[in-house]
Amino acid sequence: MKITPETLLRGSRGRRFLLEYARRSEALAAGTDRPERPFSVAAMLAGYDLDPGRGRSVVLVSTGDRDVEPHDATPGSVAALLGELPLAELDPETSLRTLADTVTVARYWQEPDGEDVLAALPVVRAALERVAVHVAGSAAVGWWTEPLAAGDQHAVTWNTDQEPAPMGAADRLALWSAEVRAEERSALKDRPDDPTASWSGTWWSAPPSDLTHTARSLGPHGPTGLWLVEDDMGWERAMTRRVGVPADARVYEVDGPEAWAALCREFPLEVTAQKRHDWYRTTSRVGRWVLPDWAAVATRYDAVHLTVGAYLAAAGTAIPVGDDTASVIAGWNPDQTFWFVDTVRPGPDATAWVLDDEDWVPGPGASGASRRDSVNG
Repeated sequence: MKITPETLLRGSRGRRFLLEYARRSEALAAGTDRPERPFSVAAMLAGYDLDPGRGRSVVLVSTGDRDVEPHDATPGSVAALLGELPLAELDPETSLRTLADTVTVARYWQEPDGEDVLAALPVVRAALERVAVHVAGSAAVGWWTEPLAAGDQHAVTWNTDQEPAPMGAADRLALWSAEVRAEERSALKDRPDDPTASWSGTWWSAPPSDLTHTARSLGPHGPTGLWLVEDDMGWERAMTRRVGVPADARVYEVDGPEAWAALCREFPLEVTAQKRHDWYRTTSRVGRWVLPDWAAVATRYDAVHLTVGAYLAAAGTAIPVGDDTASVIAGWNPDQTFWFVDTVRPGPDATAWVLDDEDWVPGPGASGASRRDSVNG
């Protein structure tokens, strides 16, 4: 099944991909000799005007001592420029880089940023339909709707130091489930009922990050787990290891919001008190919240895989589960699979990677140092 334009336009991450791809198309067409990029500039300025942190957490700066000049960029002008923009051929490299840009700016602990807001406005969304048709017709995105690539899974570690062996998967999931329930009881007593209150907590809904998690490889670009990371820590070095997958592995495919909702209905875990503030900010929804009880899911399945298509359609949105309940996919990278069994482990042979500008390339070793570490000394 191929990805559809409707899937790309459905969710905030999909629309942001289309906006970022249009920006890359303009840059590719302009080249180094033509610095003028009117669409990209207009999208940035209009997005700034719509950003909830405008003038506080997000500011415009100019070069030198000049003040920022007034501008006339509006959602309408962005849409008009987008309608005239030639779209570049979407090859595997461009699609991967654009997807990485889209994932990097995801944030589910606060309001959507200005460019996410911009892409959701009817006038801009309508202009993005042409981009969605172009992207959906590209062979480079064919794998976005594919299930787990069982014969090509890789784990990524950002630190070469040896760590103590984690507890077994079943024990880790039982501990996670107990901790979530304890946090919910505490939040019911200690946190305000008002979803607009200034409060934040554990905003993600993915399984525990210290479980084995894997992703497919994209040939010379390496595993997608190097590139597609929400809320990343600015790593510049990594190690990857191939992971063998049993032929009889029971893998649940989250291939769209409906599949996530079904998992929540079958294995519900109430998290309203602990999630309501963060998830209200990112979705504007008021009501009860649930997520899958991963300890219970593990009694039926060995792993859960999130397709890229499902991520683009649903991540960061309020997914209806029942008449009065909803859920959010948050903190789960596209094409990532979490494993609930101890028999699936990374192999002994590792490949080192280093970040060269914006590309991950094979390197001589990995120290685990990050860009943030180097800046902070």
